[in-house]
Amino acid sequence: GMVNALAIKAPGFGDRRKAMLQDIAILTGGQVITEEMGRKLDSVTVDDLGRAAKVVSTKDDTTIVDGAGDEVQINARVEQIKTEIERSTSDYDREKLQERLAKLAGGVAIIRVGAATEVELKEKKHRVEDALSATRAAVEEGIVPGGGVALLNALPALDDVETPEGDETTGLGILRQALLAPMRKIAENAGKNGDVVIQNVRRAQEEAGDTRIGYDVMSSEYVDMVAAGIIDPAKVTRGALENAASIAAMVLTTEALITDLPEKEAAPAMPDPGMGGMGF
Repeated sequence: GMVNALAIKAPGFGDRRKAMLQDIAILTGGQVITEEMGRKLDSVTVDDLGRAAKVVSTKDDTTIVDGAGDEVQINARVEQIKTEIERSTSDYDREKLQERLAKLAGGVAIIRVGAATEVELKEKKHRVEDALSATRAAVEEGIVPGGGVALLNALPALDDVETPEGDETTGLGILRQALLAPMRKIAENAGKNGDVVIQNVRRAQEEAGDTRIGYDVMSSEYVDMVAAGIIDPAKVTRGALENAASIAAMVLTTEALITDLPEKEAAPAMPDPGMGGMGF
């Protein structure tokens, strides 16, 4: 019979690639087919294939859900990798082994999204996708208090910046205002005075000696943002600030802009009323 097949580039390089392919084989209950093992592709049978409940592949990565590999063999492979991590003397090799261990033992979570209408379903799906992206970013660089608190806390760092008089000083002042803008806008969207909220946050932080305190618009209270679960990935916050500064610098240093002016569409011609009904 016919088999639907998708060719996927093997992960890693060299010996590490061979080890990762063996991980996948054990996870799915399949066999690695290589000439080194005395096997060629034309000798493969259905029994050599691994199995999984679901495999999702994109241009960047492949996710195997619920592999059908033997639990005993998977656990043995996990223990083998742990032993290799303990014996490794290279930080790079240890990091790669830890990645393999996480992929083999970490498992995969399935998030099911339901809604009453298709429009609501799409909106919820986009929220889940945003949450997943934020989680990945948080794993990479950690988290910071949300609600604009992290940017507010970054203001003192500008006090040590030495700039000559003129445009650079003006730019520094603009950056100070920009760091306050997110918290101010969040407060204004909740119907509050942004400047008053910023002052209250600063006062609450000073009194409590805690820089994580911010304004929770849902409860209208000043709380520890991290404890309340109001957080942002550090990578996202940093990237937003860097991108905003880059765009602003480009706009400020642009002397001329070339663009196409939109052409106004001609008004449709009025239909000829004709002489219908006149008998001519």
